[in-house]
Amino acid sequence: MRGPRFPDGTPRAPRPAPAAEPTSRSEEPTILVLRALGLGDFLTSVPAMRALAKAHPGHRLHLAAPAGHTRLLELAGIRAGIVPTPRLMTPPWPRAFPPTLAVNLHGRGPQSTAALRALRPHGLWTHAHPDLPGQDGVQWRPGLHDVDVWCRLLRSYGVDADPDDLRLPPPPVGSRRPGVIVVHPGAAFPARRWPELRFAEVVRRLTAAGHDVVITGSAEERPIALRIARVAGLDPSSVYAGRTELFDLAALIAEASLLICGDTGVAHLATGYATPSVLLFGPVSPALWGPRVDGLIHVCLWAGRSGDPWGARPDPGLLRITTGDVLTAAEELLDRLASPAVPRVPRRRDAVHDENARVLRGGR
Repeated sequence: MRGPRFPDGTPRAPRPAPAAEPTSRSEEPTILVLRALGLGDFLTSVPAMRALAKAHPGHRLHLAAPAGHTRLLELAGIRAGIVPTPRLMTPPWPRAFPPTLAVNLHGRGPQSTAALRALRPHGLWTHAHPDLPGQDGVQWRPGLHDVDVWCRLLRSYGVDADPDDLRLPPPPVGSRRPGVIVVHPGAAFPARRWPELRFAEVVRRLTAAGHDVVITGSAEERPIALRIARVAGLDPSSVYAGRTELFDLAALIAEASLLICGDTGVAHLATGYATPSVLLFGPVSPALWGPRVDGLIHVCLWAGRSGDPWGARPDPGLLRITTGDVLTAAEELLDRLASPAVPRVPRRRDAVHDENARVLRGGR
């Protein structure tokens, strides 16, 4: 086999210098990262962005992402400017000179790669794609956890990226109700939304057992959260959906005793803050999008079948998860963590998929 390769045999991209040099001595070296996606996608790219910044201390880092991601950068402790990019498009680069280096952390291409090529950066790090035969890049490898996809991309260009570097610093504000169980019923697409009545039963049983429970979500999800609270007999004051800014939501999760939610962005906040979680997966395997670290404090429930994550109906595999499954997982996890033998923040696990391999086949 010719050329440098990964241990699995797939070829690396040609390895250039860490970044192209500016064409003018007066030009400040810049790096533009494209990741015009949501909360969870941002958080899974944190190790790669941190590694990129560390490897290029003399470059000014810019993130092409929705304008609101300024606060996400603050949560992650990453110093970077935002180039407001609300969707996949060529970022509106504000400088007279093109980026010294553009890095595609958005996808495998070709659209995302073409969007960055349009800026004519001096260097471009991306995955190869058959629709762009003239563009050097890293061979795409399917089946990797999303965190590993982007760390592997950077490693192929000589940047040491640690996929376990997911921990977030404490939020800049404190929690309104520390120690609560946070239930977050929403998700971006119906395929990943567990039924409301099942969430209501979980909330009802947890409060009956003496737990302090709050329901979170966006302003658009507030009607759902209120319906769940009404069915569960939960006081509306415990419905925080639509009433929290990003920092408030982060603080709630950072200081919660437990998070229960589906495959959605707040699950990655729990990973970053080492908050115990019970996560409900439907069309996408937790091996691809579940917690990448701290398997002892996260339980991923999955029926073992993949589907359409953008589907208009709840995924059949997600519907196989019962309220009993969720309640049992929550109580067992809380009991286990109450033991003095279990640390609040475990050491990094040796095998990524130890806890993610927990599969519900036919129920309990």
